Amino acid sequence: MAIAADSTAEQAPDPVPHEPPEESRWSPDLPDHGEANEVDFEEEDGDAEELDGPAAEAAYEERERAVFRRLYGEPVGIRVHDIIIEGNFKTRDALIEAEVADLLRSAGTVQDLVRASSLANALLRRLDVFESVSITLDAGPPELPGTANVLIEVVEAGIFSGFYFGYYSRPQARSGSLKLRNLFGYGDIWKASGAYGWDQSSEIGIGVSLPRLKSIPTPLTARASVLSQDWLELSSYKERLLGLSFGLLSTRHHDLSYDLTGRTLSDPSQMASKSVRRQLGHNLLSALRYTYKIDQRDSELRPTKGYAFVSTSQLGGLWDRRGLRFFRQEFDVRGAVPFGFYNAALNLGISAGVILPLGRGFMELSSLVPDRFYLGGRSSPVCSLGRLSSLLGFETRGVGPSEPRRFVPSGSATDDSAASPGRDYLGGDLAVSAFADLSFDLPIKLFKDAGIHGHAFLSAGNLAKLSESEYKNFSFPEFRRTFRSSAGIGIVVPTNLFRLEINYCYILKKCEHDLGETGMQFSISAP
Repeated sequence: MAIAADSTAEQAPDPVPHEPPEESRWSPDLPDHGEANEVDFEEEDGDAEELDGPAAEAAYEERERAVFRRLYGEPVGIRVHDIIIEGNFKTRDALIEAEVADLLRSAGTVQDLVRASSLANALLRRLDVFESVSITLDAGPPELPGTANVLIEVVEAGIFSGFYFGYYSRPQARSGSLKLRNLFGYGDIWKASGAYGWDQSSEIGIGVSLPRLKSIPTPLTARASVLSQDWLELSSYKERLLGLSFGLLSTRHHDLSYDLTGRTLSDPSQMASKSVRRQLGHNLLSALRYTYKIDQRDSELRPTKGYAFVSTSQLGGLWDRRGLRFFRQEFDVRGAVPFGFYNAALNLGISAGVILPLGRGFMELSSLVPDRFYLGGRSSPVCSLGRLSSLLGFETRGVGPSEPRRFVPSGSATDDSAASPGRDYLGGDLAVSAFADLSFDLPIKLFKDAGIHGHAFLSAGNLAKLSESEYKNFSFPEFRRTFRSSAGIGIVVPTNLFRLEINYCYILKKCEHDLGETGMQFSISAP
C-alpha cells in the first residue's frame, strides 16, 4: 500500500501544526505485508489476474473500496521501518529528521501515520526553505511484516527570497528589507533591513533565525541593529541605540527574548527641559521580555470576528547599572463582532500599561523618558495589537505630561522666538487607551472587489505620571475626567503589506498643551 501527501508553496497559507493541510491521497497499488490485523490482498490479486479489460478495472476499484472500508473501520497496526529523504541538496538531513522523525515514528497505526505525515508536511513547509514537500508512505521490506517506509521528497527554494519596500510607523519612514534563506543548510533565515524617516530617523539591522539548534526544540533568533531617532521637536533629545536582541523561546503563544542595548541621549539644541537634561548621556539597558499572545481573529488588517489578547512583561536593568532597573507591564484585549450585512463588523479594544522603577525607595525614583508610554500618532488602532492603540487626530507624543523647555536668551532684541521655547512631552508611567471601529463595505462594486471599505471610529486615552512621588497626586476621578478622545470617518485601502487610511478626525476632548486638531489625516499601518 502506498499513501502520498503532497504540498506546494502555491497552496493556501501554512496551516498551524494541529490542523493538517489536506487529506492524504491513497493509492493501494502495492500489497501490504501485514499480520492478521492488516488488509490481505492475495485473494483479490489472484482474482484480478484471471480478468482483463473492464472487469479487471472494476475488480481493482472494488479492492480500493475494500481498503478504505478497512482503514476507516478499525485501526490497522504498523511500524515505521525507515525514513528516506530525497531532494535536499543543501538542507541538512539532520534538520529534516529533527523536525519530523520522532513524530512519524510515534505512529502505531496506519491512520495515525497518515495524520502524522500531514502534520510533518506542514512542519517542513513552515521552515520556509522548500518550494514543495511530498511525503509517501510505502510498504516495508517483505521480511518485516507490518512495517512501512516513509519517503520525504523536497524541492528546495532559492536563496534569494525577495526585497520588500514599505513603511516604518514609529516614526513614519520609508523602509526596505532583504531576505535570504538557508544559506548554510540549517534552515537559517537572514534578514537585513533599513529605514529612513522623514524627520532624519534611521534604522539599520541584520538578524538570523534558526528553526532549532541541536536539542533545543524551539526556534532561536538573534538580531543586531543601530537605531537613530530624532525627538528634538517634541521632547528635545536625539536617541541613538546600538543593540543586540536574542530570541530565547518562541512557541505559538509564548515568546521570551533578551535585549542588550547601549543608548545615548543628546540635546543639540541645548533647550531641553529639566527632566530631560537629567537623563542625557550614555547608559546600558539589559532587559528580559516575555510575551503571551492569543489571536483568534480572522484577519489582522480587517478583523470581522474573533478575539485577541496580548500580555507583555519586561524586566529591565538586570546588570543594575546607573539605576536603569524597572518593571514594565502591558495588556491589550481585542474583539470583533460581525453584524451580518455589508460585511460590517465592530472592533473593540482596550490597552493598558504601567512602568515602575525598581530599587530602594522606587516610587521616589524617576523612570526613563524613552521607556515611558506615549499616545497620539497616525497608526490604525485596528493594526496595533500588542501596544497602546493610537489616538487619531493627535500628534505622535503630543498628549500627556509636559514640561517647559529651558529658556535661552536671544542675542537679538527683535527676535521673539526665545520668548516661548515650547514644551517637552515626557510620556507617562501609567497609560490607558481604548477604541471602537465600525467597518463596512462601500456600495460600489469596484471598491468591494478591491477590498476598499469605509469605517467610523472613536478613540480615547490618557497618561499619568507616577514616579518621583507623583503617585501621591494621582486620583482616578481626575484621570477619568482628563481622558482625551477623538472620532471620525474614513476610507481604508488594504494591501498585502500595509493598511492605508484616509480619515477625517474630529477632536472631542483635549487638554491644555495637547497637540491635536480637527481635519484630514493620512495613515499607513503595518500589522
